[in-house]
Amino acid sequence: MSKIPMHIQRLARDKDTQISVRIGRNGITDSIIQEMTDQLEKRRLVKVKANRGIVEGSGERTELFEALANATDSKLVFQRGNVAVYWIGA
Repeated sequence: MSKIPMHIQRLARDKDTQISVRIGRNGITDSIIQEMTDQLEKRRLVKVKANRGIVEGSGERTELFEALANATDSKLVFQRGNVAVYWIGA
């Protein structure tokens, strides 16, 4: 497993990094996966927000975010509350 560079970790935690994908009540759909894959190819770093109420508690939220990382072949760099940041390495 490759290490995530420090500058990527800083960008992931930066409040100025804009949320560009939202997970709605339908959860992880094919269109969400495709949108994230497209954005990761262009920008390499994508910030995602899960709308409130789509999962129960932090354990399910973590599972949701990890499933999204697996589906998009990306790495979950940072997660806080309903927000997660993904990165695809070089």
